[in-house]
Amino acid sequence: MDNEKALVGEMTLPIFQCKGWLKLIGILSIVGGVVTALSIVGIVIAWLPIWQGVLLYQSASAIEEAKHNESKEALLKSLNKIKVYFIIMGVLMLIWLIFVALAVVFGGLGIFMNMAQMQGM
Repeated sequence: MDNEKALVGEMTLPIFQCKGWLKLIGILSIVGGVVTALSIVGIVIAWLPIWQGVLLYQSASAIEEAKHNESKEALLKSLNKIKVYFIIMGVLMLIWLIFVALAVVFGGLGIFMNMAQMQGM
């Protein structure tokens, strides 16, 4: 049992050392989501940065608990919150890349059609 607590204490150290950054990014994400919600269009997507901010803040709080109590459950809770955060970020990045690819394709088609129309004049 003591070995497990010592292992948990060692494993929490890297995340525990950056808990301040987790909280800062979490708070900034929440504030960014609230500011985004102030616009009519932004209210549709404002929940995403708020959710991400809450996840990061909860992860930082759980890692503090894991470090102080050498709690395996709190460590797993923290890591699960970070996992969900990165899954959300990954999905958002994939959606963004799809939109960029579509913009490039349709922009290229628009340029091509414009050039074809100009040559036809």
